[in-house]
Amino acid sequence: MSKPIRGPVTQPAGSLWSTVKAVCWSFVGLRKRSDLERDGAKLNPIHIIVVGFGAVFLFVVALITLVHWVVAK
Repeated sequence: MSKPIRGPVTQPAGSLWSTVKAVCWSFVGLRKRSDLERDGAKLNPIHIIVVGFGAVFLFVVALITLVHWVVAK
């Protein structure tokens, strides 16, 4: 009996939390090279873009809210 043919071995996809952490660290600008290389191999670029846009949106909303709060006083 022959062995079943397996497809190419793929690395497990990164979780949502891993993607959020990678995007947050990129906002700060501090990242170890080993973490950057691991994330580059593990995370989906589309997920990074979506989470990045979401983070930018939340950052802008937080800044607008802060300005309205400061100006109101």
